Amino acid sequence: MALLTITPADGLIDVPRRIAVSGLCPGEIAAISTRTLRGREIPWASEAVFVADAAGTVDLERDAPSSGSYAGVSPMGLLWSQRPVDSDSREPFHADTTRPLVTEITVRTGGGKMCETRGELVQCLAAAGVTRTDVREDGLVGTLYLPPGPGPHPAVMVLNGSGGGINEPRAALYASRGYAALALAYFKAPGLSDYISGTPLEYFERGLRWIRERVRPARDFIALSGQSRGGELVLLLGATFPELVSAVIGYVPGAVVHSAQNAADPAIGREGPAWLHHGKPLPHVWENNRTASWAPFDEGPAPHRHERAILTALQDPDAVARARIRVEDIRGPVMLLSGTDDGSWPSSLYSRMVADKLAEVGHPHNVEHLDFEEAGHAILFPYVPTTQMVYAHPVSRRISTTGGTPAANAIADEESWTGVREFLARAVASHAGRASVTERLNP
Repeated sequence: MALLTITPADGLIDVPRRIAVSGLCPGEIAAISTRTLRGREIPWASEAVFVADAAGTVDLERDAPSSGSYAGVSPMGLLWSQRPVDSDSREPFHADTTRPLVTEITVRTGGGKMCETRGELVQCLAAAGVTRTDVREDGLVGTLYLPPGPGPHPAVMVLNGSGGGINEPRAALYASRGYAALALAYFKAPGLSDYISGTPLEYFERGLRWIRERVRPARDFIALSGQSRGGELVLLLGATFPELVSAVIGYVPGAVVHSAQNAADPAIGREGPAWLHHGKPLPHVWENNRTASWAPFDEGPAPHRHERAILTALQDPDAVARARIRVEDIRGPVMLLSGTDDGSWPSSLYSRMVADKLAEVGHPHNVEHLDFEEAGHAILFPYVPTTQMVYAHPVSRRISTTGGTPAANAIADEESWTGVREFLARAVASHAGRASVTERLNP
């Protein structure tokens, strides 16, 4: 009788698991399948076939499948290779982040006399004791996650990309790892605009001050973490409000200010401004651009690569110079995460532009850039499905690709989160050291 072991069977979503089968005959075939209800209770599934070793065991940390949903040795391959069943869903999480994701794992052996062994793998987004509070005050719309214990805790503001909404999963995981995390929406959420067009930067300044006043973070440490348009935004906020931002984490960020693009209000158009400051639109790269063209994105069959249009805009050096985010004004450490096959925009190039400028000016704080080979735009966090690269944009509904391969995206998911946790730990320690020096000099 086959014995399935999952170690640990229950834990945070970022914890790797060992999946192994024993009690087989040497050379016996074992088909291992998974099924998880994700998003709006849509089943996602995977399957891989393995051959038992001389001891009658299969160990996913050691063994590659002979066929199936993924190839090569990958301890968590059965999770990242999952695809939605009879659906094109891209929602790997429940709307309620306090509910764990439960994956049923089934081992089938025996050929004609099929035998089945089952087990469960539980992934939690929020650790025990993490609290969740809706924030609807001072015009802010978001969700605050706090770690267990009295604190104070260092804080992170989490910003989503051009899909809008509230990025609760990432905030819940930050809180599970010891950070007070405010997932702040800025469009496409209750009480806010449905579009990114004309978003005032003062809204985020208010959010940063709200964290400082209400959360009272340890050593006054507030980091920014943003994805895609949020990655552009966190660099912009760090440069605009440097006294309020302790560190910046840009997932697949932009190095220049962009127009509203695919998240635009149709009445304004995709070449209208995304960001306002003091009531005035910020210059963006499409503005008065001599080389920019949407044709490489618009033309041809779907799925479209938005990155191709962005590259035309970057051929006008004057427009790029006008729209460049002044990252040299940031007063803390910066982390950049990118993929070399980003289909949404050239995050690898953008991250190098930022890192190069910071090196040029002798930025006095830590700057890190993790550039993942063959990975695309959707760098999330570990052990979630990476197979859905083609999607309808949540606002424009254009069928596009984020790029990358499932295997490369899975590596990026795992290694980026390890890098971010290490970066934040160093940033907090460095900030605490600077604060201690200041306190000694100004008793």
